Amino acid sequence: MPYNKLFAAFLGLGLCFCAQAQDVYTVNTRQIKATISPTLWGLFFEDINRGADGGLYAEMVENTSFDFPKPFMGWSTQPARVRTGMFMVINQSQANMADPKFLRVNLISGDKVGLINEGFGGMGFVKGGKYEGMIRYRNASGGGVGNGLAGGGMLLPEVAAPSVVVQLVNAKGSVGEAMVNLAGSDTAWREVTFSITATDTASLGKLLVGFKGPGQIDIDRISLFPSDTWKGRPRGLRVDLAQKLADLHPGFLRFPGGCIVEGKDISHRYQWKKTIGPLENRQLIMSIWNDDVPLRQTPDYFESFGLGFYEYFQLCEDIGAAPLPILNCGLSCQFDAAEVVPIDQLDPYVKDALDLIEFANGDATTTMWGAKRAALGHPAPFNMKFLGVGNENWGPQYAERLDVFSKAIKQRYPYMQLICSSGYTPQKQEFQYIDSVLRSRHVDIIDEHFYNPAEWFLQNATRYDKYDRQGPKIFVGEYAAQSDRIGSLKNENNLRMALAEAAFMTGLERNADVVTMASYAPLFAHVSGWQWTPDLIWFDNTRSYATPNYYVQQLFSVNKGTAVVPMLTGAVGGAGGIPVTGQDSCWGTACLDQPKGELIVKLVNMSDKAKSRVVMSDGKLGRTAAVTVLAGNAPGAMNSLEHPEVLAPVTKQVDVKGKEVRLELPAYSCVVVRVKVG
Repeated sequence: MPYNKLFAAFLGLGLCFCAQAQDVYTVNTRQIKATISPTLWGLFFEDINRGADGGLYAEMVENTSFDFPKPFMGWSTQPARVRTGMFMVINQSQANMADPKFLRVNLISGDKVGLINEGFGGMGFVKGGKYEGMIRYRNASGGGVGNGLAGGGMLLPEVAAPSVVVQLVNAKGSVGEAMVNLAGSDTAWREVTFSITATDTASLGKLLVGFKGPGQIDIDRISLFPSDTWKGRPRGLRVDLAQKLADLHPGFLRFPGGCIVEGKDISHRYQWKKTIGPLENRQLIMSIWNDDVPLRQTPDYFESFGLGFYEYFQLCEDIGAAPLPILNCGLSCQFDAAEVVPIDQLDPYVKDALDLIEFANGDATTTMWGAKRAALGHPAPFNMKFLGVGNENWGPQYAERLDVFSKAIKQRYPYMQLICSSGYTPQKQEFQYIDSVLRSRHVDIIDEHFYNPAEWFLQNATRYDKYDRQGPKIFVGEYAAQSDRIGSLKNENNLRMALAEAAFMTGLERNADVVTMASYAPLFAHVSGWQWTPDLIWFDNTRSYATPNYYVQQLFSVNKGTAVVPMLTGAVGGAGGIPVTGQDSCWGTACLDQPKGELIVKLVNMSDKAKSRVVMSDGKLGRTAAVTVLAGNAPGAMNSLEHPEVLAPVTKQVDVKGKEVRLELPAYSCVVVRVKVG
């Protein structure tokens, strides 16, 4: 039977019996060891694996504005060969670098031609679903070749525009169409919208824009979105993917990355000011993931920034997560070009950081960037409290630049908590160097990253037990267990990796006085467009599924609690009890949800055998407990698009007697217990 039904049976049969040699874990609910930060469990987002364009950002058209270096990338014509001069790409980059190209359509009587866009590896249509499109255009007489200025709306003699029909297409043919009127007699750019309801489904659909002459028109953008977007926002986010983020109840969202913050070189770094406002003002760049993985190259991977900083802040607000932006500190990716901006030329980079804080938190009526935020539709501040300076940087060059940023930011915004990089792995000498520098400076938060085998995560559940309680807080900003090796295309999101991460997370929670934030990475991956694995959420053009790693994150996040309490091996009053950190292949932690008056116990069994346990409390427990189990009978088990809930948590209420909860931890399981405590 499916694993979730199998372990529902375990819940029904095995949670309340007392086996021989049953081990005891004792919880002291009156001894608070640490306060748990509301931001302990959060999300890391990067536009990798089609995470933004072709993923969370619901735009269905690739290369909407013909601005790719190859302007017809993502597009084809019908017929394949068209008359010379029928389509002409005008390069206006000298006039507008943010919107460097547009398409001139020039048809004579009898011409009939179509532009076809296949989206990001196909478009997904749902029968009965409604799709909203937009064409940004102007009268072609508005300028000759090289003149891309709007023309100030100057009236011109009436010039015929081609007739236009837009169709959704699947393998069978058209599954919905709309007529679009591109009439106009001035030179100003304008937008026309259209709606189409799909009459059939498709996972590899296309958009066909048909033109019939005579006529001439300039087209700057062709766009298509599902009408059903997150929170109903026009041209917004894909609902199923955004909902999966919300269902994690994250304490924070780190954005926009990741390596894209640094860029392959300085010119390709992420610049937040170029990602806000009208789409035509958001300057497209090549993604660092365009060719960074030799065996998974994606030459059509560019960043359109339709999902920009304003949308990130908006998403944070929607899902109740604290915003945590990361900014470039004057270093490109140190795995690539490792370019360095001279110290005496850092002022624009520092100003970007100061302006971002003003954009997020400034008064809408008195400040420039606060006013810009208000003009975008959000008068109230976003209340940003965290800011990352640099991503996965190291060495003296980072230490020197961090010092410049820190002094400038703290002088103007002393409340801002700065996230400081410690490099990319603790096994490297570079980590030891930068860690010592950051600690000597008493920085706010140090960002540590771990991509290691499952065994490393099991062994390092005690990593933070001996960290300096008076030193900087720790942000475990990126981590994921690797079933093969870091960077391998063979890594899997299987049950064993998820449970190894869960064991490690018990150590993070137990040391919540040191660890203030943690996030799995990467977040998203398109099943046919990925460059990196493992990943938390996988999707195609119409469907998505959560991995067992996702469910581990969810179990910890929705059961976060507010205060850590000791859970030790042995009975109440026994001597020599120690934390549950791998004895008999089990890991565990306990905390209180003080507002709800509940005890929360998290236990991980990495063994192929079930384990009988008794959780004893020093306080009286409620009569029933909610017990949630994520488990499977094979450590290599995984979910998939076709079978999305092979591994999924199952919850059942069980009886409790006095101060004891008796449990059987299934083989290969993560178990969470919630019970009232007095």
